[in-house]
Amino acid sequence: MKGVLGAPDFRRLWLADALSQVGDRIDFLVIPLLATTTLAASVIEVSLLRTLSTLPYLLIGLPAGAWCDRMRSRPVLVAADVGRALLIGSLPIAALSGSLTLGHLYAVVLLTGAFSVFFNVAHQTCLPQLVERDQLPEANARLQTNLSVAAISGPGLGGLIVQFAGSAGAIAVDALTYVWSALWLRRIRTPDALPEPAERNLRREIGEGLRILLHSPILRAIAVHSAVSSLFQSMFMAVSMVFVVRDMHLAPYAIGLLGTLFLTGALLASAVARPLGTRFGAAQALYLGAAVYSVSFLLAAFATPGWGLVWWVLGNAGSSFGIIVLNVYTTSFRQAITPRHLLGRVSSVSQTLVFGVAPIGSLVGGLIAELTTTRVTLYVCGIGILAASAILLASPLRGMRDLPS
Repeated sequence: MKGVLGAPDFRRLWLADALSQVGDRIDFLVIPLLATTTLAASVIEVSLLRTLSTLPYLLIGLPAGAWCDRMRSRPVLVAADVGRALLIGSLPIAALSGSLTLGHLYAVVLLTGAFSVFFNVAHQTCLPQLVERDQLPEANARLQTNLSVAAISGPGLGGLIVQFAGSAGAIAVDALTYVWSALWLRRIRTPDALPEPAERNLRREIGEGLRILLHSPILRAIAVHSAVSSLFQSMFMAVSMVFVVRDMHLAPYAIGLLGTLFLTGALLASAVARPLGTRFGAAQALYLGAAVYSVSFLLAAFATPGWGLVWWVLGNAGSSFGIIVLNVYTTSFRQAITPRHLLGRVSSVSQTLVFGVAPIGSLVGGLIAELTTTRVTLYVCGIGILAASAILLASPLRGMRDLPS
């Protein structure tokens, strides 16, 4: 087996990630469905589930990075998986016994989100221990492939499981995927580096992570670009469903079919991201991803019913492609530049910025659509993301080719 998959421990991490990603996508579909069907939740009550799932990034994102830098990464990953399995597993038990409540569902979503914060931070600190620096783009591309495949297969698989086993059965399968992930992670044999003992001060440690990000022109540019893009992307997502239903007059089955077509762009990006970096260099591959991503969002605003729907397909498929390429190389640069003992804190700061602006973007997008139209909102989103690419163009990445040594 060639490349990073030839390394047994990375292969175990990759397998742990694979089915867990599918489980996440099943969860993304089934938990709101459970709230809607079993608990007869209102639209606002269902939307609160999404808010609670990302709220932990704002509440504990920064201290989670400091805490993860104090600990070995793999025990954190395993504990997060076990915690999520127990929480998610409590839902089908409660549903089958007739004791499930909306409060129970909210608590599970919030606490599962908290475990996910720790998992995502520790995941980024674990990867550089398992592969060489020049293998980071390939390793991140493999993990992004898991994300793309899960995004395409997860909703359909979740729908099938719901059809034959009900919502409770689908959530039970989701809980088992976290158990699968934990078992593979426990089989990793590479020594897990224990941080050097030092006097601990949470505020100072968070400040160290912030200073690394702010004082590094590359890390700062990547973080600011990601945050600004996340703001406008959240605006886009807040109004896109209304746009395709009311402006494009699409039936539900057509919306689902288009969603699958969009995600093929992400799958293609996962396959070509590493070759792009090998051929043109990591920095230029990052620029290419940013260019496709920023232009594609603006294309979607030109969509009209009938053949004009091609613009919507091209825009969303292109943005999916660009996002994956961007994720591969922004993550690789962050892992290559950041000192190992500070990687958890720098990663958590970046994730807090990206997820923290998402609720703001959703609110602003809805307000703009109320005051104008959904199409105007899409234009604003496209222009905003296109303008955000100037942040990367003005950074030192412009004169680079490969990852820094």
